[in-house]
Amino acid sequence: MKNKGIVFVVSAPSGTGKTTVINEFLKSHIKDFVVSVSVTTRAPRKGEQNGRDYFFFTKEKFRQFIKKGRFLEYAPVLDNYYGTLKQTVKSNINKGKNVIMDIDVQGAKKIKKEMPEAVTIFIIPPSFRVLSERLKNRKTESEKAVAQRLKLAKKELKERLKYDYIIINKELTEAKGFLECIYSLEKFRRYGL
Repeated sequence: MKNKGIVFVVSAPSGTGKTTVINEFLKSHIKDFVVSVSVTTRAPRKGEQNGRDYFFFTKEKFRQFIKKGRFLEYAPVLDNYYGTLKQTVKSNINKGKNVIMDIDVQGAKKIKKEMPEAVTIFIIPPSFRVLSERLKNRKTESEKAVAQRLKLAKKELKERLKYDYIIINKELTEAKGFLECIYSLEKFRRYGL
């Protein structure tokens, strides 16, 4: 009988480099993982593709999915909704595939409640100043939006101690290495592999 897949939930304030760390990790482990693509009602950023980066829904369609109970978790973040489809996650872990999720703090809390066996990882910046610089240097949002994200980041950072693991993203190779250690540890802890 095949082992069930492990769910890895990765959270971080916007601008911390979470997506970059996950993508770098997946270069070595893409055969071992399925990436859970979140649903959002926000507009796509330059270069983002529907189904690859996010599933982009209208608010009306998102609300219909809520009513039908099709989300494992969902939450409003600033002026938009974000969520994870139940079917995607559960069908993959039942097939023995690991699932890695890029989820905000609210969503991670709901997933941990629904799936206590999920491994939660919080990525933090080396400092709040570095986070502020990263967000401003992205030049993808207005000053007002950056200020909102920084305010939200302060709240999110307070939640980090509720996670199973914390990674400081000071340097990409090091952060990726920590994520690899967590993956190896969790495989060994569960399956002795």
